[in-house]
Amino acid sequence: MDTSEHEKIDHNRAIWHSRRGMLELDLVLEPFVKLRYPELDLDTQARYKYLLECEDQQLFDWFLKKQAPPSGELAQMVNEILAYQASRELGF
Repeated sequence: MDTSEHEKIDHNRAIWHSRRGMLELDLVLEPFVKLRYPELDLDTQARYKYLLECEDQQLFDWFLKKQAPPSGELAQMVNEILAYQASRELGF
């Protein structure tokens, strides 16, 4: 399996794992993972996968800024996703 095949499989897995039980999370995560994830460096992709291990309610609270993520690593990823979402809403 060459690198591009491995990257495609990894991307498809990330897309699949981004589908959550809450529509609100799907609306934030799916555009990010489909359009931005392939451009991320490997460390940031790993941070995104780490974020996906969290519970839906935690993610919901973090994205709505009801609570802060417990680590800087998770906070960085949440902020990157929120910034991407804001840029899409502004048409960038």
